[in-house]
Amino acid sequence: MFEVVEIKDVKRELGELVKALRKQRNLSETQLAERLDVSRTTIQNLEMGKNFTVDTFLKVMKEMDLLTQIHQEVIQTKNHVVNTKSLY
Repeated sequence: MFEVVEIKDVKRELGELVKALRKQRNLSETQLAERLDVSRTTIQNLEMGKNFTVDTFLKVMKEMDLLTQIHQEVIQTKNHVVNTKSLY
């Protein structure tokens, strides 16, 4: 009936996205970490969907030229919520 999405599943998918983007750009975990001024462990954790911050994820998205796209999605969703009349 309804699909239940768990936080851990979303974190795993985000991690897989970051890993795919990193590999597409032929960057090692160490190289990406150096570019973002974070540790290699931070990148590993992000790619495994474990213990990463929103800031770390957004840094990666900026490095991969995807921050604007994510920002636009957030704005669009926010505007939809704000402009939708309540049923109550």
